[in-house]
Amino acid sequence: MQTTIDNLRKNGFEVIEVNSEDEALEVAKGFVKPGLKVGLGGSTTVAQIGLLSWLSGQEDVLLSNQYEAGISMEENVERRRQGLVSDLYITGCNAITQRGELVNADGDGNRVAAQIFGPKKVLMIVSKNKIVQSVKEGFGRIRGIAAPKNIERMNAKAISMGKEPRYNEENIANKFAFITADKPGRTTIILVSEALGY
Repeated sequence: MQTTIDNLRKNGFEVIEVNSEDEALEVAKGFVKPGLKVGLGGSTTVAQIGLLSWLSGQEDVLLSNQYEAGISMEENVERRRQGLVSDLYITGCNAITQRGELVNADGDGNRVAAQIFGPKKVLMIVSKNKIVQSVKEGFGRIRGIAAPKNIERMNAKAISMGKEPRYNEENIANKFAFITADKPGRTTIILVSEALGY
């Protein structure tokens, strides 16, 4: 893991190592300041550490929360658009290579777009189980692990809401990003020693 961390830093990414999801939550909270416009990218890890719930309760933050219950699809899309011009964009990562590269897939593309350009600051919560040897292995991880689990999760949610399950590999992982470096200071990765998310 140290080789990966060293390479991430060499590529312009800030890395903060933590041991647990509780530590990850506390560190992440430190990036959220009153008055900030905060956007969200789909991430089971962000929800798992409790950050999504915590953010939803912060009245002094301008949160573009597309996960709020009861909003229309039109509002959902608008909130995702607003996330692209946020002060702080919070998301996860599908895979990180040992060379310090970020590998991600998305359905609509808002999450991978924001990682590349738009938000002033990107905060990623990533666990050690996302580290892979190569870009090829990263895309393999998306196809073999992350996409199937997300398809299952999202279809189960649709069924629970009385909707038809409509998610598959073609519409959940059809836009990809391979990021080799970023402007120093723009992207911070909270790297968690525990295995989290997909």
